[in-house]
Amino acid sequence: MRYKIGVYSRMYLFTSWVLIGLLSATSALAQPPAPTVMPPGKPSASARPPTLSSPSPSGSPTTADLVNSLAPADLQAVITLLKTNFTDPDALTDTELNRATVDGLILRLPRGIMLLPAKENAAAEAPSASYSEIIGGHIGYVRVGSLNAANLQALDKSLSNFAAKNVNALIVDLRASQASTDLQLAAEFAKRFCPKGKTLFALRKPAGHQDRLYSSDREPAFRGLIMVLTDNDTAGAAEAIAAALRFYNKALVIGQTTAGRAAEYSDLPLPSGKILRLAAAEMVSPDGRSLFPEGAKPDLPVEMSTTDKREIFQLSGEKGIGPFVYEGARPHMNEAALLAGTNPEVEAAEAAQQRRGRAQEKPPAHDPVLQRALDVVTSLEVYQRR
Repeated sequence: MRYKIGVYSRMYLFTSWVLIGLLSATSALAQPPAPTVMPPGKPSASARPPTLSSPSPSGSPTTADLVNSLAPADLQAVITLLKTNFTDPDALTDTELNRATVDGLILRLPRGIMLLPAKENAAAEAPSASYSEIIGGHIGYVRVGSLNAANLQALDKSLSNFAAKNVNALIVDLRASQASTDLQLAAEFAKRFCPKGKTLFALRKPAGHQDRLYSSDREPAFRGLIMVLTDNDTAGAAEAIAAALRFYNKALVIGQTTAGRAAEYSDLPLPSGKILRLAAAEMVSPDGRSLFPEGAKPDLPVEMSTTDKREIFQLSGEKGIGPFVYEGARPHMNEAALLAGTNPEVEAAEAAQQRRGRAQEKPPAHDPVLQRALDVVTSLEVYQRR
């Protein structure tokens, strides 16, 4: 769903948002309050919009489905009937109707509208560092990290090192790239890979405003095979970088869909001191496709635990990335074990461990997304040599 009113009636949309908020509120009035459980850490702005009601086993429509199916006359009738018949008139005052409208907007546009506490209370996210390594002697791996000046310098150093060592394939990992507000600096990252004179991405504002274009004014620093890794932590301008590399370099995007926050946000103060953050302009890929709010979908979807990913990123600075990609040797099964469906080597090791009174060791974290990228690079190299 695009966040534009288009040909729809403004009153129709306004009333539907009010109705969604009212249905949520009246449902809460009719039920005892449930305990609120907050997830650890800061809530993700890329979370998918919540469902107003769960689908029934019989496949009947949800509340959201029913609301979306109402015509403008039905929506207006619901509001009128509620005002004249609902048992609790205080729940339908102008203030409550306005509150329901805001609630409905946030439900429907989770990446486009956010209500924040006072600005001074918002904690800034710590920047993520860059990391690079050469895998298998000829495949460059670079985890870009946050899109800041220090990591841009680190990227230039890594690409120079790759060129000196005849690296012919590159894996660009954007899974640690938080949303950037400096679009010109973000364009500098894309310039290292995209052709000179081409548009990297555009910032498109509502009708009546001219698009702001970001183009490359330099030759790329790497021209070989490129793979791009993404997930839900790939946000903002990093999503545009992924789209540009796919368009100009025919790079395969591997992993998960990006955050869907490829937009320029404006923070507007409210009288209470709280902040209304809204998407004021959307980022557009070189092929003219908006990246907001759907994000960039991978060519090769690969699931991975966020916890495992962050653990690997933290430890790779000490151990390198290799231990988390290549699985260690496992006890083999002899012919008799294969026929019997058992593995005496594993069973003997587990029994010995239990005799020593030790708990079974947790298997090491594994990065299946990076593993898939390496598999693709290897497969392409084998095919090209044929």
